[in-house]
Amino acid sequence: MATNEYQVTGMTCGHCEMSIREEVGQIAGVEEIQVNAQTGKLAVTGTNAVDDAQVLAAVVEAGYSAVRTA
Repeated sequence: MATNEYQVTGMTCGHCEMSIREEVGQIAGVEEIQVNAQTGKLAVTGTNAVDDAQVLAAVVEAGYSAVRTA
């Protein structure tokens, strides 16, 4: 298992968090998603097969932008 962290721009509320969880949760290999609208942080834990490009595309699909931080 590996955890990748991202800084998300544009989140303001719990609905924002839910939208991101729904999109990122559709990616194969994702086991856990932690989203915090107040800090703008997204942490995705999963198998090594979880690809940054897929996570970033899912965040864009939810209506936000992100960059990987760790």
